[in-house]
Amino acid sequence: MSALVDQNILDNIGGQDRQELLRLLNEFILQSYKVEKEFKDYKALYEWVIEILPQAIWVINENKSFFYKNSKAIESQEVFEKAKALGFNTEIEHEGKNYLFQNNKIQGKEIITATDITKQKRQERLVSMGKISAHLAHEIRNPVGSISLLTSVLLKKVDDKTKPIVFELQRSLWRVERIIKATLLFSKGVHANKVPQSLGLLEDEIKEALNQYSYTKDISLKTDIASISASYDLSLLSIALQNFLYNAIDAIEEGPCEEGHIEVCAFEEEEWVVFHIKDDGKEVLDKDLLFEPFETTKLKGNGLGLALSLQVVQAHGGKITLLDTKEKTFEIRILKDL
Repeated sequence: MSALVDQNILDNIGGQDRQELLRLLNEFILQSYKVEKEFKDYKALYEWVIEILPQAIWVINENKSFFYKNSKAIESQEVFEKAKALGFNTEIEHEGKNYLFQNNKIQGKEIITATDITKQKRQERLVSMGKISAHLAHEIRNPVGSISLLTSVLLKKVDDKTKPIVFELQRSLWRVERIIKATLLFSKGVHANKVPQSLGLLEDEIKEALNQYSYTKDISLKTDIASISASYDLSLLSIALQNFLYNAIDAIEEGPCEEGHIEVCAFEEEEWVVFHIKDDGKEVLDKDLLFEPFETTKLKGNGLGLALSLQVVQAHGGKITLLDTKEKTFEIRILKDL
């Protein structure tokens, strides 16, 4: 400690004063260490806060050199150069994502931020698509209803040889009506009118739905719905299960085999009613798109079926999971809620 003070000065100071001086120096050094530690802690906290922000952040000196970049900025250097060419304060689309760039100047430094607004832009597009789809569904609904009525009349007047053609026409119209109903439901939002009733009611709905759907392969359906009661909206839950059934049929139709098997079962598990829908058709190619509205990897379909099913299940306080099993299995859980 004394090495920090000139020896001549110490020699000219009395013993008591020398001890006091050394004590003060020691206290000063300890305080310096404390201040340095606090500074490092605040710096670490500041850097941690900057790192957890959702934006990419660049701080640029007056000479255009980088003063600071967070990790998101380092990962986004390519899109930064794009925005730089446009003068910042702009929206940039890059590799399927949308970014909003903003810049501000403070104390001689320029702070530039880039916010990923991909989800926000997608939501805006979905709202627009939903409105357009709902409008089209309303416009199509009346003429389709008239055609459906005419086919019912036609069925009574044609001979037995022609009836299969009319039946196929009715199936096609039923498919259009189902798409219209799904579109209107999705655009308005799902509100479940839950009533205590037996799950057995769903079994007939599922079997009837199979008869209404058009397919070319030999497809068998096995149902095992437990005789239990739950509070649910029969109409909505039927639509959800039908969508999974049709999804399974389409997967079998697109698969390599000439025949397929679908199994639908329901059972009770504590406060839950659990449904399993299994099929041996084509595997799911992109799990991230499964429940995205207006997105589909199927050859036929509008991308609304499973998105609407998710809304229905969530309206029943439930969730949907694609199980990691050998046989493709979707699990639907809804609260029994009696």
